[in-house]
Amino acid sequence: MQPIPKAMSLQNMKDIQPIIDGCMRGERAAQDRLYKQFSSLLYGICLRYARNKMEAQDVLQEVFVKIYNNIQSYHNEGSFEGWLRRIAVNTSITNYRKNLKHAYQQDVDELVRTHDEPLHIEDLEFTAEEMMQCIDRLPIGYKTVFNLYVIEGFMHKEISDMLGIDVNTSKSQLSRAKTHLQRELKNIATIKIQEHV
Repeated sequence: MQPIPKAMSLQNMKDIQPIIDGCMRGERAAQDRLYKQFSSLLYGICLRYARNKMEAQDVLQEVFVKIYNNIQSYHNEGSFEGWLRRIAVNTSITNYRKNLKHAYQQDVDELVRTHDEPLHIEDLEFTAEEMMQCIDRLPIGYKTVFNLYVIEGFMHKEISDMLGIDVNTSKSQLSRAKTHLQRELKNIATIKIQEHV
């Protein structure tokens, strides 16, 4: 998994402040610089919650519209990057909730196929790319709860409030996500072993 970026240093904040000020004045050049500097980071967040790359790109555009429209509300309190990340997560969750009916159906279909006991693969090593691919293949409901809990660090109560689901549903979605991931990673491990035989 990709490491979560650290908060900006004071020097980086000094470098970004003129861009923030320009965006507050509605300057197109400042908006372009902000997009170039943060689009990769925010796209990665959107992609974690989207069903595919096209949906993630659509959500990313919505994220930047919200940033440009609401940048006046950023008052240099806390990390600017953290403020951007919250907008990306919240916009992604809003998009998820709009598609919740479809996502729920997909998760129910997946649940019917999920009867195995969790697989224990703690001793195996996987690349960050392999992990991200497995997370990306999770059913959207599992993926959303997994990302919110494991990557973003939200608690189940917060997740239940954000998604409009029961706390126990959040817990069971996380458990099923882990089981699903273990199965996917076991498949990758089996392929790796077969390639070296």
